[in-house]
Amino acid sequence: MNRRIQFLLALAWVSLLPLSPRLHGAPAPAVRAPSAPAVVHVVEDSRATKAFEADEAVVRQMVEEGLRALTSKPDSGAAWRALLKTNDVVGIRVCSGPGPVSGTRPAVVAALVRSLLAAGHPPRRIVLWDKRASDLLLGGYAAVADGLGIRWAATEEIGWDDAKSYDSPVAGRLMVGDHEYGRKPSKDVGRRSFVSKLLTQDVTKIIVVAPLLSHGHLGVNGQLANLSIGAVDNTFRFMNDVEMLATAIPEICALDDIAQRLVFCVNDALVCQFRGEENTLLHYAVPLNQLRFGFDPVALDVLALDEIRKARAAHPIEGEKEFKTDLYLNAEVQDLGVANPARIQMRRR
Repeated sequence: MNRRIQFLLALAWVSLLPLSPRLHGAPAPAVRAPSAPAVVHVVEDSRATKAFEADEAVVRQMVEEGLRALTSKPDSGAAWRALLKTNDVVGIRVCSGPGPVSGTRPAVVAALVRSLLAAGHPPRRIVLWDKRASDLLLGGYAAVADGLGIRWAATEEIGWDDAKSYDSPVAGRLMVGDHEYGRKPSKDVGRRSFVSKLLTQDVTKIIVVAPLLSHGHLGVNGQLANLSIGAVDNTFRFMNDVEMLATAIPEICALDDIAQRLVFCVNDALVCQFRGEENTLLHYAVPLNQLRFGFDPVALDVLALDEIRKARAAHPIEGEKEFKTDLYLNAEVQDLGVANPARIQMRRR
């Protein structure tokens, strides 16, 4: 079987995802035996939002139910004990850049943290993190952390680990805050994206809480995008190229200091903002009143992308282009999860 046929067969797994060319010279993925189906637990409550504002008490109940469903445990305390040890340093990755309305909603993260604290986890072993301190402050996460007695941290401020990096032949224009910024130019400077010391030297377990928010290149600003872009520096070189993002994001997520620390993911689907990206445009948003829990970040992103497509179809704009990305297929090839929608089970609560 030649490589062309192999590639076409692999694409058949993700027939509902759009196609686009891979990076020039990149090898076609090999056809492999399908992995086990992915399971996503959906907790829904029509009372969860009112005028796009989260009801904290209802969200807390939804979080508790989601944890029980995810682990098949009788209560959230037993669920956390099945997921973590008390000496784990838990880094909860939030998407704070779009703000508290369109990004990860503070009420969802606060409910997770309160549940974890009630299970007896030490507060100083919980840290909310994103890439930039300014985003965490404006998104309300510094206040959430301070109010709950836990930590918050920006990977840019913590700094980058010289010994842990992602190497790519695409050299970037280094920005202030990048590990190699200011170094003498050479053929090697700008090729590597260094992993944050927060992940290599502090956090032992990662939980990603991503919003259901559109992304111009990727379709959804979801689990994979947030897990990768916030964890390393020198990412500006990828941000405006769909093909580079589709290759770099899965490869960064697959790094040992990232993939091996991921415990589970939550999709904050209280609201689906299907246009606007990081700008809050609520006329392009619909309330779903859902939280989605799963161990598979790829499956969660694929389902989120499907929601965005459905919302756009219900509110069409003439000439709007379909998303074109190989991101999810590439992520499946990296063993990060299941990209075939037919092999993702949604279990509603």
